[in-house]
Amino acid sequence: MKEGKIMGKKRTLTDESKWGYILIAPTIIGLIVLNVYPFIQTLILSFSATHPFGIYEITGPQNYVRMFESREFWKATWNSIYFCILTVPAGLFLSLITAVLLNAKLKGKTAFRAIYFLPMVVAPAAIAMVWKWIFNAEYGIINQMIGTKVNWLTNPSLVLPACAVVAIWSAIGYDAILLLSGIQNISKSYYEAASLDGATKIQQFFRITLPMVSPTLFVVLIMRLMASLKVYDLIYMMVDQTNPALTNAQSLMYLFYRESFVAGNRGYASAIVVWTVLLIGIVTALQFWGQKKWVNYEV
Repeated sequence: MKEGKIMGKKRTLTDESKWGYILIAPTIIGLIVLNVYPFIQTLILSFSATHPFGIYEITGPQNYVRMFESREFWKATWNSIYFCILTVPAGLFLSLITAVLLNAKLKGKTAFRAIYFLPMVVAPAAIAMVWKWIFNAEYGIINQMIGTKVNWLTNPSLVLPACAVVAIWSAIGYDAILLLSGIQNISKSYYEAASLDGATKIQQFFRITLPMVSPTLFVVLIMRLMASLKVYDLIYMMVDQTNPALTNAQSLMYLFYRESFVAGNRGYASAIVVWTVLLIGIVTALQFWGQKKWVNYEV
């Protein structure tokens, strides 16, 4: 009798496992078809010379040799890293402050949440068009307010910071909503106990809110680093190809676009993609290594 129960239990577990595999199959298949297989093809192309009609031949590491010897490539790499430096710290800080304010007892905070999240649902092309008008040297709002004619988008030293402002503005709402969900999961008993001990709001923020929301902050940090390192659409729409400051704004993904779809060097462009993936992997690995020092997973 016991053996029959055990055997029946084993069959039930096996059936559950099968259903589990069936349910996750669409996701796994989509991951393989849309992500894994294209990346393998890109890796192969990075060691190849491409020809018309999809023909390619393996040529070895020539694309990588050319890439590492190119000043344009290293400039694009630095532009991508510099864009991260400009956007990630400031974006996280402003998003966290916004999340804390949205969590406070304010009238109409639901409307404010919708307003801050609105840039995420607006087409990037529309956002770029509006900000190009704002940064316009002749009739832009910023120059009208400060009474000068600064060439924000054509000055080599200002073009990338100008694009960074747009990127931060666009992402604050989304990141703030994620951080707000983490803040709202913090038990109110911690704040009540801190208030009884005489802790101020600032002390509560640094000793309760910040440590308890650090896991969510870490996830947002990883997402924002990845998005910043592979930025393309914003720069493409903000900086024209005839812009004299293009070299100072060109990211790795922008360089990939030019080499692949404009010049037709798909092998060289694939090498740029592999380098970008490697760079993202290194930065992400460093973040996971460093999280032990500041991310608090204890409840």
